[in-house]
Amino acid sequence: MQLQSKNLIIKFWQIVQKHSVLICVIISVLFLVIATLLYPGGSILDKNAVGFDWSKNFFSNLFSAKALNGAANPSRIWALTGMVFHSIGYGLFFIHTSRKIPHKYTRLVLKSIGVVNMLFTFLIATPLHDIMVTVSSTLTMLGLFYITVFILKTKLHWLKFFCIGSLLIFYATLYLYGAGHWELLAVMQKVSFICFVFLVLTIEYFTSDADFQDYKPNRLP
Repeated sequence: MQLQSKNLIIKFWQIVQKHSVLICVIISVLFLVIATLLYPGGSILDKNAVGFDWSKNFFSNLFSAKALNGAANPSRIWALTGMVFHSIGYGLFFIHTSRKIPHKYTRLVLKSIGVVNMLFTFLIATPLHDIMVTVSSTLTMLGLFYITVFILKTKLHWLKFFCIGSLLIFYATLYLYGAGHWELLAVMQKVSFICFVFLVLTIEYFTSDADFQDYKPNRLP
């Protein structure tokens, strides 16, 4: 019985490790959706608005002790918990992807981004929000750029278009953030979030070490 229990625990842990990114993404999305349902109201465009409007509110509105309408914010704990799993999940994604790429320097870069950005991404939910958005976004875009470069060297042609299109969406969203186009940014934030979720899960589950074996080290600039 003890041996069977031990084997079950080992198998369970192996499954958790294998699907750790997916598990974190699901939990993160679930908690963030619950947080949006509990948000009292108020946005930068309308302080008296009721509830969370996906086209006008930002996820950052969920992290404050008080909602923008001045009411206590019961969504905060749910949003913060969601950000914990969000940070861990995407950190693990970069670490997992680094193991597939046969280039020592790139593996080191992606692993470093995965580990460091777990902290920086979570700090977006704190008063350090503005600077952490810049730091975390820069590291994330750097990691995705590296991954895209290597995917462009594979035979996964459909994924090449997905990666390039996703990067364009992310860059456009960051431009809107820097330019202060808040109304359009509120929408693009959700578009980028959904796009990032699908891109991460696609690379996690639909690429393997074998896809990157055609890579030639002497071709790297």
